[in-house]
Amino acid sequence: MREKPTLRIPFGVLLLLGGLALYAGLVLQLAPWIGQQPVWLQTAIYLVLGIAWLLPLRRFLIWMETGRWS
Repeated sequence: MREKPTLRIPFGVLLLLGGLALYAGLVLQLAPWIGQQPVWLQTAIYLVLGIAWLLPLRRFLIWMETGRWS
């Protein structure tokens, strides 16, 4: 448990919001191509893209809380 305040959490929140904005921009750039695919493939692509941003989130949240990546 933290004994004194740290800037990691506000900095981490800003990094997270910026990263999500960049990721959303990337997905929007792919949207015209995705829209040309069959519906079943669009569904699969959006499911994968919707879950992919969660993969690094656990370690990032650990870093925000403890300052270590593991």
